[in-house]
Amino acid sequence: MFAAERRQLILEMVRANGAVSLRELARVVQTSEVTVRRDVRALEAEGLLDRRHGGAVLPGGFTRESGFPQKSHLATAEKTAIADVAAGLVEEGEAVVVGAGTTTQELARRLARVPGLTVVTNSLLVAQALAHANRVEVVMTGGTLRGSNYALVGSGAEQSLQGLRVSRAFLSGSGLTAERGLSTSNMLSASVDRALVQAAAEVVVLADHTKLGTDTMFQTVPTDVMTRLVTDEPPPHDDRAATELQALADQGVQITVAGGQTAASGGLDGLGGRRPRRDSPLPVQRRGGPTAQLRSASPLPDAGDRERARVADMRRR
Repeated sequence: MFAAERRQLILEMVRANGAVSLRELARVVQTSEVTVRRDVRALEAEGLLDRRHGGAVLPGGFTRESGFPQKSHLATAEKTAIADVAAGLVEEGEAVVVGAGTTTQELARRLARVPGLTVVTNSLLVAQALAHANRVEVVMTGGTLRGSNYALVGSGAEQSLQGLRVSRAFLSGSGLTAERGLSTSNMLSASVDRALVQAAAEVVVLADHTKLGTDTMFQTVPTDVMTRLVTDEPPPHDDRAATELQALADQGVQITVAGGQTAASGGLDGLGGRRPRRDSPLPVQRRGGPTAQLRSASPLPDAGDRERARVADMRRR
């Protein structure tokens, strides 16, 4: 088969499947992986597909993924708040799995203070954050290093998770919708995340508001498998994020908003299971307090507002 014929066939396979491994491409075009890798590189130079570790995917759109340096500077305050809440879910002596990502890295830094904890992870960043923690045992999967997010992927990672059982898994991703659940842009990362989910009795998704309503190529955690979502309060007038939160609650996902608020799963009382309007309030419960109402388009009062209210009250007295 001539090079032009090979490359046309490779392009057709990627367009038909969205993503194809180099091994599968080599088998179909009946040549070596070295030759296929060279063909994929040439097609990428023409903008016809994107290379990924061990395969090729459609360019842009559902497959576009930022590298770690870009992700680490996005929504940093929100990720910190989410990590604070998620760490409070972990008890002394537990065994958990923690997936790769910048939000899970923040979580790992806080888990270092939980004694007797066992953390299974495929993330070098998570392991590094826990490396010097006293009384925290870190178990790493095998696999091939994916440099863009410092995670171990591939069959080695997946096989090392077989037969594992822990109390809960903490996962992040590239996008989250009520229709498809959590998703990511990389085929190999998605496969390992699915193996992490299989190892856990409960699945906790960590996703800031920028990921709500975003759908990416590979599903990792279907909505009906998600136990809890820990997120931050969407900014005012972010209708897409607010709508997704409400839809997730309607499907039974317990939603915890950073700040100590937990949305009741199963939707709103009194609506008979119907999907509420976009401006409907989301019922939440504060730990140790009465039920409150959190309106999706209204920000929570900040510390400055509370302080000004306290001073005004003292003056009235």
